[in-house]
Amino acid sequence: MSRAQAESVIKNIIREIAQECASKGQAVSETLVAFMVKAVVLDPSNEFNVDRTLTKDDVQKLIKLCVDRLMDSRSPALETVKMQVYFDMNYTTRSDFLEEHRRVLESRLQPVIREITDSRARTREELESLYRKIVSAVLLRSGLGSPTDIAVVREATAALQSVFPQTELGTFMSLTKRDKERQLLELTMIVTGIRLFNKECGKGGEGIDDLPAILNEAVPATTQNVDAEIQATLKSANKYTALIEKSLSGDSKEGPSSQLLKEALINTRQHEAFLRVILNDVISCAQQVELLEQQLASRMEQLQATVQSKTAVPTAQVYPQFIHLSQLWSGFQDEMVLLSVLSNILASLEPYTRGHRELFNDEALSPFLEGVIVKTDEQRIQDTSGPENRVNPKDFKDSDWLFPETTKNFTKLPLQYRGYCALSLAKYDRLLIPSNPEVGVLRYKDHYYAFSNKNAAGEFAQNPDSYIRLVAEGAKKSPELIQLLELHTQFATITPYSQGKDQGRMIEKPVTKCDSGTQTDTHFMESNIVKSYEWNEWELRNLKFLFQANLRTRITHSVQTNLSNMRRDNAIQVWPPKDQETQTKTDASTNVPRPQVFLAGLRGGGMSTATNMVKVDLTQDVDQT
Repeated sequence: MSRAQAESVIKNIIREIAQECASKGQAVSETLVAFMVKAVVLDPSNEFNVDRTLTKDDVQKLIKLCVDRLMDSRSPALETVKMQVYFDMNYTTRSDFLEEHRRVLESRLQPVIREITDSRARTREELESLYRKIVSAVLLRSGLGSPTDIAVVREATAALQSVFPQTELGTFMSLTKRDKERQLLELTMIVTGIRLFNKECGKGGEGIDDLPAILNEAVPATTQNVDAEIQATLKSANKYTALIEKSLSGDSKEGPSSQLLKEALINTRQHEAFLRVILNDVISCAQQVELLEQQLASRMEQLQATVQSKTAVPTAQVYPQFIHLSQLWSGFQDEMVLLSVLSNILASLEPYTRGHRELFNDEALSPFLEGVIVKTDEQRIQDTSGPENRVNPKDFKDSDWLFPETTKNFTKLPLQYRGYCALSLAKYDRLLIPSNPEVGVLRYKDHYYAFSNKNAAGEFAQNPDSYIRLVAEGAKKSPELIQLLELHTQFATITPYSQGKDQGRMIEKPVTKCDSGTQTDTHFMESNIVKSYEWNEWELRNLKFLFQANLRTRITHSVQTNLSNMRRDNAIQVWPPKDQETQTKTDASTNVPRPQVFLAGLRGGGMSTATNMVKVDLTQDVDQT
């Protein structure tokens, strides 16, 4: 089967799964279905062989398994997958957020801008209408007030007339479309700066919100909300971890399902990871707001010093300051947008954790937590801190261990499994326990592994390949761990299931087969060999650079005048004439006889006698002349 055919089959499977879920009252996105298909195929217990073409029975089995998983409304694993899909589709970097926001604003403004740039106003009424459209465009782009508010429109019109009176419309219409758009943008920034300065002076500012004050209230409130969510999530994670450790120790034979507890623990840890990403963005937002406030205050002071009580100020001095003031205000608007987006994402993540919180509420877990010490992450790290809890490198001669005092940028090491204990993930089947890097970080095959205690580090170091393989097998049972533990690189070289010597075991470097073909043109690009190219830098310096430098002090021609004649030596170079011979046609001529004719008897014999004329030819030949 070719690659295109395989993609077509997969798309049909995804579409059929989505339709079947919709028929059962559960609307799912194709992205979620695609993730679930990958999860089912990766699970070794389902015994799908990706090295051969799926049969009809395999397809039906795959569809049924995916639908069953997607319809399980009380599965913490499914909620984790949904959370990951939602976050991947809705979260991006700060710069991408702002770029997308500006793109949307520009797309909404395009009809208004196009109407202005394409206008062919001639009459007085048409010119006045065009000017009102420019005022509306300035207000819409600046975001300072509504174009339907009369007071806002009057203030914006007054500010625009001081910069761009209506008498300048003729010059504006003579510009090209690109220049019109550029001038509209510049006018918007200048008018925005004027209105902001007037608001600071108490002479205007209709419809302008106090964004710095709003942000100073919104940023701390958002930070508190995120902190509260993180603490609630960590509280649940600590309870789940304590119950799992209790079941592993064999002290309790009754209690919640260990499988469900691990899925719930994975859900809480994934939620915590996303919340910390949002918290970092909110902190960056707070830092940016503080910086913008300082710059805004400084710019206002400069404007006050420039304007003071002057009746007229040169535009070259004041316009750039208005433009910079507008740019600073745009920064505040960007922070408002970013904070709003982060708040929406924060609120949208909470429903994906509601399932396990209702399933394992305080009433359901309190009987099983009696006598159990629920440790926080900080307490676990404190219990394993100190010199006596560190790994002794002498006990592992063939292992490479890193410690804070011996390693530069120790806290920035890219720890595997997002910093969770590598041994707990492998030995206790997907148990997420935070590690303490101060115990010692093992560097193995250019990867860094941290552990929760010294014993775990020593046990892992004895056979790291085996434990790494067990972590991958656990991730195949819970595919949501691939994103949480950042295992994408590892799964790029692992076959989910293969019928080899050990059925159900992973094999590294799988043999993949597919039909493929390529077609290229022979010499489809013309060769461009630069004969003057010189690869040696010193050769360029010695020859070409010196030669070009010398040329700067040379002249190629000169002129002599009466005053300078005979005062300096001059020389010119000429080309002496060469002896040349050419062959042309020779002159030639021919002679012909000159005709001479004599007529005799013309006088005749009178009236009685007839005239008898005789013609005598006297022409001589050329040879006789």
